[in-house]
Amino acid sequence: MSKHVPAADFRRVAAPAPIADIVPDHGVRAVRSFDLPTGLFAATAALYFAYLGVMAATFAERGMVVPMAICAIIVGMAFAVPAMWVRMKPDHAARPLTWSRFLQYGIATHTGPLGGAGAAAQMLMLPVLILAWGLIVAAIVATV
Repeated sequence: MSKHVPAADFRRVAAPAPIADIVPDHGVRAVRSFDLPTGLFAATAALYFAYLGVMAATFAERGMVVPMAICAIIVGMAFAVPAMWVRMKPDHAARPLTWSRFLQYGIATHTGPLGGAGAAAQMLMLPVLILAWGLIVAAIVATV
C-alpha cells in the first residue's frame, strides 16, 4: 500500500540541481548500436533508396515529385535519427561491431545465438524483397 507523505516533509530548493549531482555515476554505459555493424544499416538504407529510385523512374511525371521527395525524406530520417542516437551522450559502452567480428561471433537473439551470415540475411530480406517488388512493378508498367 502507499504511504501518505505530508507536503511539509518535502525539501524546497531555489533551483533544480544538475543531473550529475542528483544521479550517482554507477559506471553504467548505454549500448545503442544493437550489436550490428554499420554496414548492415547502410545496406538497408541503400536498398530502400534504390526502391524509391526505381519507383521514381517508373512513375516519372511532375505530379510525383512531391510524394517521392516526402518518401525520400522519411526514409532518410528513419536512418539518420538512429545514427544520431548512437552518437549521443552519455557515451555508449561499445562501438558497433566490425563486419569480421559480426560474421565470426554473430549476435544473441531472443531465440538464441544467430550467426552473422544468418543475421545479415534476416536483416536484409525485407529490403531486398521490397526492391524486387518494385522491379516487378516497373517491368509490368513497361510492358503495358
